[in-house]
Amino acid sequence: MANPRGTQFSATTEGVRVTVRALYLADQSEPERSHYVWAYRVAIENVGQRPVQLMKRTWFITDGRGLTQRVHGDGVVGEQPALEPGESFEYTSGTPLSTPSGFMRGEYHMVATDSGEPFDVTIPPFSLDSPHQPGGVH
Repeated sequence: MANPRGTQFSATTEGVRVTVRALYLADQSEPERSHYVWAYRVAIENVGQRPVQLMKRTWFITDGRGLTQRVHGDGVVGEQPALEPGESFEYTSGTPLSTPSGFMRGEYHMVATDSGEPFDVTIPPFSLDSPHQPGGVH
């Protein structure tokens, strides 16, 4: 069964730590209509020595049948947060699936604001699990 608090997943790339926790939203899901919804909370922390800014994002959302949707766009939740060393930015978003489980992964496309150097930061893969899925957790 899915953990009601969500499991935390974390990865650090070039001084930027991304931590994600997903939570199944039973009140917004309709399993009888093959509609399952998750919220995910993301913390982006600048644990490095240089100021950075998140410019774009790319998500890969894979459902329980292995079908993957690519979502690409500017910033996150309408923002392109700039982070000095030691600063962090958190946001919540969500995704629906037509299957009772799946997973997400991706990249944030960043720039070092002192040098203008672009770099990509890994969003760690994380599972989307509901109590309606047959079998085990990813």
